[in-house]
Amino acid sequence: MTAISSIAPRDKAEILAQALPYIRKFHGKTMVIKYGGNAMTDPALQAAFAEDVVLLKLVGINPVVVHGGGPQIETALNRLGKKGEFIQGMRVTDAETMEVVEWVLAGEVQQDIVGLINQAGGKAVGLTGRDGGLIRARKLRLVDPKDASKEYDVGQVGDIVGIDPAVVKALQDDQFIPVVSPIGFGEHNESYNINADVVAAKLATVLQAEKLLMLTNIPGVLDKQGQLLTELTMKRIDELVADGTISGGMLPKIAGALDAAKSGVNAVHIIDGRVPHAMLLEILTEQAYGTMIRSH
Repeated sequence: MTAISSIAPRDKAEILAQALPYIRKFHGKTMVIKYGGNAMTDPALQAAFAEDVVLLKLVGINPVVVHGGGPQIETALNRLGKKGEFIQGMRVTDAETMEVVEWVLAGEVQQDIVGLINQAGGKAVGLTGRDGGLIRARKLRLVDPKDASKEYDVGQVGDIVGIDPAVVKALQDDQFIPVVSPIGFGEHNESYNINADVVAAKLATVLQAEKLLMLTNIPGVLDKQGQLLTELTMKRIDELVADGTISGGMLPKIAGALDAAKSGVNAVHIIDGRVPHAMLLEILTEQAYGTMIRSH
């Protein structure tokens, strides 16, 4: 990465001027950002992420952050001597695990992100699905893909019933940056752990966001040769799933991205969270720093 100080002033001006059409195009628009992976654990990347979010807010774009926290939950469970168990990529969540999930996500992780954004000059506010009745959920029914009559009990893992974005909109309109933990509540006020990719995709849909940005630990979607696919359509995604190019942890991400794209979110970007300021580069420059998914 070239040090900023070594760029000639004229080039700096040129770079800034190039961002202008994008700032104009996206002014007043909402962008939902799924924040996870390395970008979340490396201190230099954390600082770059916070700066990006604050800059987007200052140029009139409305960022909403949804965060994960798998590794942090794993660490906390290990400290308690609990072994994480997964079925089809879903964490089996008994009552004790759910308590840990809540204090790690809504306590530690969320407040760290709020602090980072505030330190960078923004005004972040942490929310869980309970705040303002944001995320209503029910128990997720996990059916065996090979035998539909077989169902797994993954405990307090949630399926989203509905999202009421009123609290997010109220904060946005008042210069705040919402930071959402992916925890929902059920009809008896019970808590549910929900996949953060799913929450981000659904929230982007409900808010009719301009973009959904998913920070991951890969450069984007790669083909069989390991080359980055910078743009994907629905048809191409189906082909890539069929031939096994898209598999594992990428499946829920892509499924959520596709749902959002079909439901009115203009573009979904899967971007490399290991690149400093990847978000700014993706949003405010010509250069593609990940995979963009469009519905058509």
